[in-house]
Amino acid sequence: MTWNPKSDQKLVQIVDAALAEAARKSGPWLVCRPGCTQCCIGPFAISQLDAARLRKGLADLTKADPQRAAKVRRRAKESVARLAKDFPGDAVTGILAEDELSEARFAGFADDEPCPALDPATGTCDLYSARPMTCRTFGPPVRSGEEGALGVCELCYQGATDEQIAACEMAPDPEDLEAKLLKELEERTGRRGKTIVAYCLAE
Repeated sequence: MTWNPKSDQKLVQIVDAALAEAARKSGPWLVCRPGCTQCCIGPFAISQLDAARLRKGLADLTKADPQRAAKVRRRAKESVARLAKDFPGDAVTGILAEDELSEARFAGFADDEPCPALDPATGTCDLYSARPMTCRTFGPPVRSGEEGALGVCELCYQGATDEQIAACEMAPDPEDLEAKLLKELEERTGRRGKTIVAYCLAE
């Protein structure tokens, strides 16, 4: 076995519970709803753990709704075809390069490219239950970066003070379970480095 779904499910439950608590504290300030797709536009880096979960999600969707799954795969392949030429990494494997120049290129890379998991007709995610950690934590205030700055979706918390925003802070993975599971997965599979959703789903 290359991936432990039970361990990953524990991580998902921890993060989703933290999101639910942050949403409770946030009330109407958190405006994330089906059809709000701003955070679904523009590629973002995902871990190999996210990629494994997405592949499993697509495999499950293939069994439950083959036509819908085929549309996801088609969108992913079309996306890869558009992105490969200027991809800041290995355009064959989809692994992002980690040097400063490549990371700077990725920061402004394909900002108008929709996520292939996004159903353009409904504005919802076809792989919602298998979505990456970035998707699960976007919206509420979350600390990130070396300085631990508190980031929040620009569409949310309109009219809230800094203190009110801080009071809604989400601590998605306090025991850093994700890092442990990622390390185990990389050691078992040999797959390392970050990728993007399109490459993961186009395999």
